[in-house]
Amino acid sequence: MNAFRFPLEKVLGWRRAELDLAELKFQRLTAAVAAVDHALAELETAGIRAEILVRDWSPVCGRDLAALGSFRLHVRKKNAELAARRVECEARLAAGRGEMLEARRRLRLLERLRDRRFEDWRLARDKELEELAAESYLARWTSRLAAGE
Repeated sequence: MNAFRFPLEKVLGWRRAELDLAELKFQRLTAAVAAVDHALAELETAGIRAEILVRDWSPVCGRDLAALGSFRLHVRKKNAELAARRVECEARLAAGRGEMLEARRRLRLLERLRDRRFEDWRLARDKELEELAAESYLARWTSRLAAGE
């Protein structure tokens, strides 16, 4: 009997490569969301530090308060920009997750098909071997009977 050969093996390889690329893209998108979250946390920390620093000054003048007000406005503006960027990154991440799951589904479909075909081939091979063994046994048995008569 011939060795098992899955005719769609090349396609299976392509599907694996497609899944690898989709997973890599998903990891990059996840890293982008994490970077935006990190930037948001740093911005919030900087805002809190500035508030605490100015409150601890004993002689606070008008220029310091004006600078703090300007910094607050800058923090709010930057926070809004980062929040918008995070929403955009989240949307791309959701799309990337969908692509990755679809690539995984297509790969699993082909793998299940290959497994089913392999099982069919294995059953046919086992049946053929069993028939060959039975024929061999019968041939030996008949030759023994013929030799014994």
